[in-house]
Amino acid sequence: MRNRRLGNVLIPMFTALLLLIVWQVGVGWLTIPSYLIPTPWSIILQLAGGLFSGFFFPHIWATVSAILIGYAVGCVLAFTAAAVVSEFSLLERAFYPLIVAFQSVPKVALAPVIVVWFGFDLGSKVVLIALICFFPCFVNTVVGLKSCPTDLIDLYRAFGAHRGQIFWSIKVPSALTSIFAGLEISVVLALLGAVVAEFVSSRSGLGHVIAAASADFNVALMFASIVILSLIGVLSSQLIAGIRRRVAFWEPGQSPRGNTVV
Repeated sequence: MRNRRLGNVLIPMFTALLLLIVWQVGVGWLTIPSYLIPTPWSIILQLAGGLFSGFFFPHIWATVSAILIGYAVGCVLAFTAAAVVSEFSLLERAFYPLIVAFQSVPKVALAPVIVVWFGFDLGSKVVLIALICFFPCFVNTVVGLKSCPTDLIDLYRAFGAHRGQIFWSIKVPSALTSIFAGLEISVVLALLGAVVAEFVSSRSGLGHVIAAASADFNVALMFASIVILSLIGVLSSQLIAGIRRRVAFWEPGQSPRGNTVV
């Protein structure tokens, strides 16, 4: 088991290293200009220089803070709306089609309107991220809450349990798999929403750095910012997956201690 886990880590690392070597050699051999495709070494130097000089840290914090706030707001609103809709069929018939219809509107198209309403920087970023995160979390939560075992609900009702007890004791635990699926999807979309918002309206953040670097044809800085965004995305996804393993430890393939069963 340990050798398999080690192989799962080393094989992708070896593949990535091989691709970087091919990239480095290929750019030099084909004499591609740096303003088109920089070498991996120049990207590493740009990344290291920006980190050691402190250039990246304010922008990282601007992006991460917007993601945290927008993600929290969007997911809390999604869970609340899903709980209400799943509990009252009249509200489901009234609002669910409207929410689905609103999801079909491209959020990028709403970005200029959001900037007019909420201004530059944090406010507009939080709103756009919350809107993008809302729908996946909402839909998965509704599906999970409505797919709980009816026999267990009838048993609780037979013993006099009220609606709140049934919701928190049966429906929420049964829906955790779907809820966390929505949370994992939303955390990736939150990063996308932050970058889009920073392209449109922000004066700080990694998306702003990429936009500014593109105007200067500093492609190495653009790639360095993309690497940081990728790391933020991976860490965010792993954090949600780790919480899922701890909270919903009864899922198939999970051990009670939160480790994946191989």
